[in-house]
Amino acid sequence: MPGGSRTTIDLEPGELVDHASRLLAERHRLALVSAHHDDPGTIRLVHLFVKGPPDTRTELHVRLDARAPAVPTLAHLSFPAGRFERELRDLHGVVPLDHPLPHRLVRHPHWPRGWYPMRPDAGQPPEFGVPEGPFPFLTVEGPGVYEIPVGPVHAGMIEPGHFRFSVVGETILKLKARLWYVHKGIEKLFEGRCPEQGLGLAERISGDTAVGHALAYCLAVEEATGMQAPPRAGRARALLLELERLHNHVTDLGALCNDVGHGILNAHAWRIRERLLRLNHTLTGHRLLRGGIVPGGAALRALPDPAELASVRTDLRSLISLALEHPTIRDRFTGTAILPLRAARDLGCLGYVARASGLPTDARHAHPHHALGDLLTTRVLDTGDVLARFTIRAQEAQDALDLATHLAETLTPGPAIDPTPRAPARHCGVGLAEGWRGTITTRVELAPDGTLTRVKVADPSFFNWPALPVALTDTIVPDFPLTNKSFNLSYSGNDL
Repeated sequence: MPGGSRTTIDLEPGELVDHASRLLAERHRLALVSAHHDDPGTIRLVHLFVKGPPDTRTELHVRLDARAPAVPTLAHLSFPAGRFERELRDLHGVVPLDHPLPHRLVRHPHWPRGWYPMRPDAGQPPEFGVPEGPFPFLTVEGPGVYEIPVGPVHAGMIEPGHFRFSVVGETILKLKARLWYVHKGIEKLFEGRCPEQGLGLAERISGDTAVGHALAYCLAVEEATGMQAPPRAGRARALLLELERLHNHVTDLGALCNDVGHGILNAHAWRIRERLLRLNHTLTGHRLLRGGIVPGGAALRALPDPAELASVRTDLRSLISLALEHPTIRDRFTGTAILPLRAARDLGCLGYVARASGLPTDARHAHPHHALGDLLTTRVLDTGDVLARFTIRAQEAQDALDLATHLAETLTPGPAIDPTPRAPARHCGVGLAEGWRGTITTRVELAPDGTLTRVKVADPSFFNWPALPVALTDTIVPDFPLTNKSFNLSYSGNDL
């Protein structure tokens, strides 16, 4: 849905802090920071701030000397800014001056010193260098304190991440999560592709979020090229986004019940999930809804059967009722791993993690690609515990079913695509989509020949991972699997 405010401001490095302070004070959110190597002597930083409604986007562009790139840190103003700056240093060699936590974030210890893989002169990956030493975990000391290392290789079918618990007895004093074991160079792989070729890569950034990432990517490409998807495509995209939200929430509702010993409810959830995945395949030819959203529009092979959606609704209500009315489940969920409102706000949390702690953040309201009006209800709770995260997702799953039912009534099968530019090409664009985990932000820039020169992606898990250790403070070690599942953060979406 076109419209909204777009502002670009070119700054000197010394002006960045004042401008960022003003935007943050006006309740803009720092959505991403991207580095661009426009010519051999310059690195251009883009800080994207967003706010809504109404949909407002402001970009601060700062040019640095590529021979010694350095920029004043914003970490004292914004926790996400500090993490973006550490990412910039590890991948581009940009030094955040006076950063309060300067140790590496993405950088693997075997990368040779002085090698920054996103720089154009990086060349092929070199041989492993001299290890920089172990990651500088904070050591917690005192009577009875000991450490429990978990990972990075896990027993289940999950991606690698290392968790270090400092505990007394079973009480967690501090948890540190170390990620980026599967850094894949996704953003580098986009470079040089045409926008249509980039779509398949966007769909695979985080496999369970094919629709969310495809939508954010296509919205960015359309803004950059001047394309405008037809209204029917907007409705189809909204339908696919809600169906993706639905099958993921249903899966995790069952998994959370399983983590407190109720495997029957988990089996019930997986039966519902299988029905939904088969429905997905009918609509797009893929169980995870790949191929449904394309630059310029959307394509549906079929529409959901209203009777099937009604039957799923009955199944889902039964699952939720059985879970929330069970005293053991409510007892284990209630008061477990509380993420306070202030912490969620300070960390920049997104999605159901934020909404369960009282933050009404939702890109469908703030940055709508298709107006849902009164049909859309942003669910918010304020207790911030596992029960709140479970309940929010149960409510959102039922809302997604209602939205999908309504949207399907207004659609017909077939493609709804208009690849013809209807507005002047900007050669850069931003897409924001409320994926099932939270807001996804994608920014693209195009070369004069239309190929991609830069694609920067910010998955909501990048913002939410730091909240997991905060919620686990003063809980017990056996609560970790349950709490971790209540957040259900993406390794792949974080470890680009």
